[in-house]
Amino acid sequence: MGLIALGLIAGFLSGLIGIGGAVIIIPALVFLFGYEQHMAQGTTIALMILPIGLFAAINYYQKGMVDIKTALLISLGFVLGGYLGSLLALELSTLVLRRVLAIVLILISLKLLFS
Repeated sequence: MGLIALGLIAGFLSGLIGIGGAVIIIPALVFLFGYEQHMAQGTTIALMILPIGLFAAINYYQKGMVDIKTALLISLGFVLGGYLGSLLALELSTLVLRRVLAIVLILISLKLLFS
């Protein structure tokens, strides 16, 4: 039940402000469910294989708020980048991986806060 609630919260926030995986699901799996960092990341990536954003994307598309060409081009890069990033992540220690995620989230937060 807790994992379904996590999915509901992450899905809601994804639909609302476009976040989910790295910001909500990975930290929750690590800190609330006791997952090891690599397992949390792998599990989160695996759930993205399914069309989790399909219905939210349809809502945005119906309002003219989706650039299909941009989405497809980013998806192409995402496939290759995800593969290469996973190779590196599996070579890093849990501590280093957790710190990299924290630094990225802090930098994004600062950029959003001050722009």
